[in-house]
Amino acid sequence: MNLPSFISPILRVVRSFYFLTGVGFLVWMLVFDANDVGKQFDIYQKWTELRNEKQYYLDNIEVVKKDRAELMSSPALLEKFAREKYLMKRPGEDVFVLVPQSDNQ
Repeated sequence: MNLPSFISPILRVVRSFYFLTGVGFLVWMLVFDANDVGKQFDIYQKWTELRNEKQYYLDNIEVVKKDRAELMSSPALLEKFAREKYLMKRPGEDVFVLVPQSDNQ
């Protein structure tokens, strides 16, 4: 079987020990290794998700700081917040919590 002259050097390189070892190493690193390409992709997605969550929490910290400063500056707002959020009351007062009736009953 006569091969064209340009294929013979290619076959010699493909059959060489170093080429086969390099291909085996690449296959091992891309497929079988503990840190293969799929795992690296999953790690990257988790990292971007955590980066977005970090930004969300940083934004919320600013909102909470603003609300806290506003509450601490006014005793009337602080009392209103305590009554609405934590159902606190003054001595001698009664608190009635009205819960709307659901449609299922």
